[in-house]
Amino acid sequence: MNDHSEDTRKIPRPAAPGACPVRRADDGTWEVRGHAQARAVLRSHDTVQAGLGVETVEKLPARVRRPVLYRDGPEHREDRRQTARFFTPRRVDERYRGLMARVAESRLAELRATGEAHLSELSFGMAIEVASAIIGLTSSRPGIRGRLERFFPEKFGRPGLTSPSGIYWLVRQNVNWLRVYLADVRPAIRAHRREPRDDLISHLISEGCTDAEILGECLTFAAAGMVTTREFICVAAWHLFTDEALLERYRAADEPGRLAVLHEILRLEPVVGRLRRRTTAALDLIGADGPVTVPAGAVIEVFVDAANTDPLAVGSRPLSIRPGRAIDGAPGAAALSFGDGPHRCPGSNIAILETDVFLSRLFAMDGVRMASAPRVSFNNDIGGYEIRGLMVRVGAS
Repeated sequence: MNDHSEDTRKIPRPAAPGACPVRRADDGTWEVRGHAQARAVLRSHDTVQAGLGVETVEKLPARVRRPVLYRDGPEHREDRRQTARFFTPRRVDERYRGLMARVAESRLAELRATGEAHLSELSFGMAIEVASAIIGLTSSRPGIRGRLERFFPEKFGRPGLTSPSGIYWLVRQNVNWLRVYLADVRPAIRAHRREPRDDLISHLISEGCTDAEILGECLTFAAAGMVTTREFICVAAWHLFTDEALLERYRAADEPGRLAVLHEILRLEPVVGRLRRRTTAALDLIGADGPVTVPAGAVIEVFVDAANTDPLAVGSRPLSIRPGRAIDGAPGAAALSFGDGPHRCPGSNIAILETDVFLSRLFAMDGVRMASAPRVSFNNDIGGYEIRGLMVRVGAS
């Protein structure tokens, strides 16, 4: 296995472990890199969601129900309570494991037939089918992958009305919203009104949500359940392809052992590396030289990638892959990669199991290998990575 004294990350990150846990940046934003401090921010009831386009959502009329990602307080907690049943470990195992296996076999049959394929395309197809079933997007017209690829492009401009580029992206994104609504969301809503089901769309209909509100929720869950899972499958495979001892360990392990490997890779390579919160009251944190008070109304940027490699929480050799390591105060084995507190990702069990179902089958294929190394690009708004060009090949060399 890799020398654990080295940095084994595939995704380059600017901050080294042990950086200042709390500091005020020149632009007034408070930057949090310590694990304990990040956990305190994310768990605090004196912070609300910031970033991720929340500023645009806040401009909507008060009568429009915000997607769950953009709500806080009692309303948010009640919504999470009502939808928690869709994501329990038991439901994931009983309702979705078989689906994941069937979808994985279908995607890998494509690889067997062609001999090679881009892993990002295989993993996106996997993520779309699984998330669509959970959400209830099961009446789509052909072409959902293409519509979602256009909605979540590899490179994304900033919409606006003050420049030709801004106008282009504004028009493009509105067109993409309309395409997804007409071809995917509206048919699903009509089918669910005729025959209610036990999924997210039926729940939203029962709550009296409008079609536009359901569209917003569907796209929010699509981003969380499809796009991020695609990237994690790719980065986890990249690690396994390039570390023979880690791959041997993964192949030989039972399911809990494989999940431990995946959790540790995700700790080191969080798909979302930045989370933003805005304080609604003064918040006390422990800085490098003692207590620090973040004032009300301040924006806090949590550096998840740095917090996940804080030696005070994760122990020695924080940049190495050591499955099963003890993490002090973390919500799970992936540290803060799924967030924490009220907005912790509800689909964490789904994402990890789905990744294992796919990768355990991929790495059981005869002659599977990485034919070309990937390229990495970044979404600076969330500190996220996008992995493209990782070509997988099977069969004789």
